[in-house]
Amino acid sequence: MPPLLEVRGLHTEFRTGAGLVRAVDGISYTVEQGETVAIVGESGSGKSVSALSILRLIADPPGRITAGEILFDGRDLRGLSEPEMRRIRGRDIGMVFQEPMTSLNPVLTVGRQITEVLEQHQGADGPTAERRALELLEMVGIADVGRRLRQYPHQLSGGMRQRVMIAIALACNPKLIIADEPTTALDVSIQAQIITLLKRLCHDHGTAVMLITHDMGVIAETADRVAVMYAGRIVEIGPVSEVIHRPAHPYTRGLMGSIPSIASDRDVLAQIDGSMPRLTAIPTGCAFHPRCPQVFERCRRERPELAPVGATQAACWLHQH
Repeated sequence: MPPLLEVRGLHTEFRTGAGLVRAVDGISYTVEQGETVAIVGESGSGKSVSALSILRLIADPPGRITAGEILFDGRDLRGLSEPEMRRIRGRDIGMVFQEPMTSLNPVLTVGRQITEVLEQHQGADGPTAERRALELLEMVGIADVGRRLRQYPHQLSGGMRQRVMIAIALACNPKLIIADEPTTALDVSIQAQIITLLKRLCHDHGTAVMLITHDMGVIAETADRVAVMYAGRIVEIGPVSEVIHRPAHPYTRGLMGSIPSIASDRDVLAQIDGSMPRLTAIPTGCAFHPRCPQVFERCRRERPELAPVGATQAACWLHQH
């Protein structure tokens, strides 16, 4: 069976006053039905742009998908018209955006924002859509759903707004949910509830999830596979347990080493020296080489491609002598 989502050689660029910025630089990966794949990396690594590219939500100008294929359920999304994409967004692919306060419409009630999706994509009448909206709010763990349905986003807490975003994304039983930093700015107990909710959805409904985050704890709890991004490219991809416990790329090892552990009594956390390069000034060779503790001459001259390293794939010359 072919994967539900297959991204092949995706390039997304932006024209800026400082020059051409290649935010996504030839990434390829798959998401199987019912699988959770996490995309992790620092801010500016291209995680969110890759998700918006899949949904064809890159504003042109200044942005543009310049190359690659986005195969979803056997169809190349790049070849679809905008009306066809609008039918897929919300119905087949649900999106949970990073900041629900700016993603939800402040002048519409929570109930209206859910029923609108059901009316548009499923042709549901008013009473049917409202009953389904109540079911969805209960499904995502919101209490007193009748009252919440009539409230506006500003009357809800951050955790509740995020649950409403998930309810909207689930409204039409999509095959894939793209969740962009769904636990950012939430307290730890609410984060745990959102993670549990996403895991339950995958288990109960067979929904595939593409989870974009910088939180390795969320990934360890939720994902089946993880792709690590750096400067617009995937530098390592593989099963989550392998990537976390046996990272093959020096950047991934740096990310793992920076996570505090209750089993360790270190006074100082490990860190990755330097910062990610500006996307208008990506160094030649491996983009990570100015920060890499194991750099050698080939790293400065040639850019490595992903290659098998045990159970994972890594773009690193250390494994490709």
